[in-house]
Amino acid sequence: MSRVEKAALVMKEPAGAEDMAQINRFTMEELTADQVFTFAVRLCDNQVDRDQERFPRKTLEELARLFVGKSGIFDHSWTAKGQSARIYRAEVAEEPGQKTAAGDGYCYLRGYAYMLRTESNRDLIAEIEGGIKKEVSVGCAVAQCACSICGKELRVCGHRKGQIYEGKRCFGELLHATDAYEWSFVAVPAQPGAGVTKSYAGGDQADETDTLSLRLRLIQARARNKQLKFETEERA
Repeated sequence: MSRVEKAALVMKEPAGAEDMAQINRFTMEELTADQVFTFAVRLCDNQVDRDQERFPRKTLEELARLFVGKSGIFDHSWTAKGQSARIYRAEVAEEPGQKTAAGDGYCYLRGYAYMLRTESNRDLIAEIEGGIKKEVSVGCAVAQCACSICGKELRVCGHRKGQIYEGKRCFGELLHATDAYEWSFVAVPAQPGAGVTKSYAGGDQADETDTLSLRLRLIQARARNKQLKFETEERA
């Protein structure tokens, strides 16, 4: 299982009656529209990124269900103190006329989030409204990175991302979303289009044909806010 962190953008979104009904599913006391600040977040899309990988639409639809109820934090720091907002609805949206490098229609995962209009959140809300806080990174897990050429696991199939095979460029399809961890406000967006970087945790780097199980290990984003990190271990 692989942890993925991808860049995203924040957009202001006013709350209506339907939004408030969905928000109040997560509250202990019913809130009114003047008690919350709501905004939309472009979480991730189906474009092939600079690392020659992408989320296909089906994976985005899986993530749409998984991200509902997830907290917004800061810099991927998993502490209760850093919780600032929560996603109450998510959907896959399309932009007609746009195509991805894979040739299909462009779409992206759009999340709708809320936060309380409290004194402690006043500065953060002002920074969002003023365009200072507008980049976020999301953390999720997928079960497989499949080769676009043969459909097998890219680590073992022999094809190389970015190479051309019979006129088709090889890239990785991030498949079978298994979890959505959080989304974070970050200082440095990785890039306008999503990309993923990867490294192996622990000591020696794992071989590409390694059949050991992969265990995800949380890392904090530093200079770049999209990372994919693996830790290998033998099954008992």
